[in-house]
Amino acid sequence: MKVHVDLCVIPLGVGVSLGEYIVECQRVLREAGLSHQLHAYGTNIEGEWDEVMAAIKQCHERVHALGAPRITTTLKLGTRTDRAQSLQDKIDSVESKLDQ
Repeated sequence: MKVHVDLCVIPLGVGVSLGEYIVECQRVLREAGLSHQLHAYGTNIEGEWDEVMAAIKQCHERVHALGAPRITTTLKLGTRTDRAQSLQDKIDSVESKLDQ
């Protein structure tokens, strides 16, 4: 099953600068071959359910390996069975209505 995810991984106990941890999660997603787009407060991901969830687990493992003793993560998940729709399709649909 295809899934769209909005992922926000927040390491705790590592100070206020989180860039190195965000970069590590981006590497995980790239290595997994998942379509993803970083935004100001997280990352949108699309792919097969099991592959996306495995990558999220690996993000946690790698962030812990970098020294984060705790992690809190928020996920928003979306699936649909009536048709195929990419994240870009969803964006294009809204943007096409802006000028109407």
